[in-house]
Amino acid sequence: MSAWTTRARQAANLARLSSPKSAYATPQAASLIHRRGLASGGDHHGPPKVNFWQDPMKPSRWKEEHFVIVSLTGWGLLLYGGYKYFTKGKKEGKKEEKVGQP
Repeated sequence: MSAWTTRARQAANLARLSSPKSAYATPQAASLIHRRGLASGGDHHGPPKVNFWQDPMKPSRWKEEHFVIVSLTGWGLLLYGGYKYFTKGKKEGKKEEKVGQP
């Protein structure tokens, strides 16, 4: 039932938009046209953003997604490297002994 209602509304809107335009009908037709609002690509002020491999020495020009990926990867490597550095010299308190060999 809702599909039928939806199609009826679409047909009614289309009939209103396709009717002859007059000076008084124009504002009404303009209000029925769907606007995308915040779905645009954002403001395009300043230098264009590039992929991080195209200009690796200038993080300010990188695309936001690439900056996040590179930053998180760098932090992950730093933490993992620190963990491996500080835990490499520690031995287990319990040593395994080989049984049956002289």
